[in-house]
Amino acid sequence: MTIERLRRRVAFEAARLIYAREETQYGRAKLRAVRRFTAGEIKPEDMPCNREIRGHLRAFDRAAPDEQRRLMSDPAAMGESAESAEAATWCGVAPSDRFRVYELLLLPLEHVAQPIDVHPEGDVLYHSLQVFELAREMRPYDEEFLLAALLHDVGKAIDRRDHVEAGLAALEGFISPRTAWLIEHHVEALALREGTLGVRVRRRLETSEDFEELLLLCDCDRRGRMTGVAVPDVQEAIDQIRQLSDECGD
Repeated sequence: MTIERLRRRVAFEAARLIYAREETQYGRAKLRAVRRFTAGEIKPEDMPCNREIRGHLRAFDRAAPDEQRRLMSDPAAMGESAESAEAATWCGVAPSDRFRVYELLLLPLEHVAQPIDVHPEGDVLYHSLQVFELAREMRPYDEEFLLAALLHDVGKAIDRRDHVEAGLAALEGFISPRTAWLIEHHVEALALREGTLGVRVRRRLETSEDFEELLLLCDCDRRGRMTGVAVPDVQEAIDQIRQLSDECGD
């Protein structure tokens, strides 16, 4: 088996493990997939990246239920699907699938630690759920604002060097432009509250009609760093947003 073909098969199997909820971490899923296909070692540079795995996850979401079951249970289907899903994008996924996308992006955050001096609460998922609960207290009717609160740090499980860009890339097509704007600028809002943001950037942010909500999101972000606080689990948070969406007729 060529390295490229092995890479595609590992990416597909890792995605299958995550989609079947047998794993929640990309790294562990890739290691299990490698052990399935080769007894030897694979160089780090030959391992599939998380973006490739997400491509397969998108393909699973687009598949009909019968096709999903076939992919989950029939190893013979893997080669064909690994080839066809390699270039998959978020485009074309039914709107109802967006909640599954949110879940898949949120779950790995449980294993992403943060600096204890600024995040004594611990992992990114616990922080995100705290921020979501605080946002619900402020704007329980605003789905776009609540999604920004819940999803603002999903990129930290993808690329810690630029989690905002990574998160927005993963969410492209599954959130509104307003939610994307709030996520895009939440780090700048933190700098504004800390008094370190430049005047020009502040003025640019202030021209947005969503500037007030951006500051509210920032305040939730800063307050959502407590230990021992009760929060909903991922599915409960998503169900709350789904219910709000249904009530609004979305």
